[in-house]
Amino acid sequence: MARTRKIVVIGAPSSAGSYAAGQEQAPRVLRERGILERLRQRGHEVVDGGDGPLHIWAPDAAHPLAQNVNQVIASVTALDLQVGEALDDDAHVLVLGGSCLVALGVMSALTARAPDAGLVYMDRHSDLNTPDTTTDGALDWMGLALLLDVPGSVRELRDALRTKPVLTPDRVHLFGVDPAATTGGERRIRDSLGLAVTTGSQVAADPRAAAERVLAGFGAGPFAIHLDVDVLDFTDAPLAEDTGGRNTGPDLAEAAEALAVLCRDPRFRVLSVGELNPTRSVGDPRVIDRFVDALARAL
Repeated sequence: MARTRKIVVIGAPSSAGSYAAGQEQAPRVLRERGILERLRQRGHEVVDGGDGPLHIWAPDAAHPLAQNVNQVIASVTALDLQVGEALDDDAHVLVLGGSCLVALGVMSALTARAPDAGLVYMDRHSDLNTPDTTTDGALDWMGLALLLDVPGSVRELRDALRTKPVLTPDRVHLFGVDPAATTGGERRIRDSLGLAVTTGSQVAADPRAAAERVLAGFGAGPFAIHLDVDVLDFTDAPLAEDTGGRNTGPDLAEAAEALAVLCRDPRFRVLSVGELNPTRSVGDPRVIDRFVDALARAL
């Protein structure tokens, strides 16, 4: 029987660092679809920690290669404080984003309390870009590079984090990556850092074994999981802002199986969810309920 927990649920309703608006709706929609109630039904003590500041993406001509950086900093620093308070209260934390940049606030808070903390980065993409490797200007494609203090990362946002680097390569595992969705710059950075990688096809083939390999590679310190929903096969689970992952990667059931193994490890402390755009599910409204059930089962 799964053990019960105190879980603080925090919303980060910001799409400022994304490619377009939409993800800022995710915390509200996931609450409306019953994530708190479903966790309580499983016996957990659930506290709604409220939301950080609302930021909606808009074009930022003043910072074309790092758009809306000031709004991103406000969102990340607010989340850092909220997650830190929950951790100090000996709670587990569920962060409902928002963009993938929620991982910055989570890890800034967690490593401030446990410098040996690790991160399972569950994402179709590596998010190792900098303004030197992409012209898109979307900071949510640069989050892991910022955590690792990769040269060329956006200085203002990097300096808003508590330590530099927040993470060292040995404490990161890229989980669910699609090699075809990796830029040349990301491959060079990944290989130079020697980051551990599990591909999406490996997760789909044997979710439990893939998760257990991740856990075996981590040390004794606590860890967080960041789940970008674009890791999922978009045809099975149309949730993500990025619609490119069609008919590739794990489906929702496979990803949920891996997530459950990770979340039940005693070292686990925080799960953050990013890049969920509720408008993508209009043609398949049950998929958000399936996703909420998967989160509740995993936790």
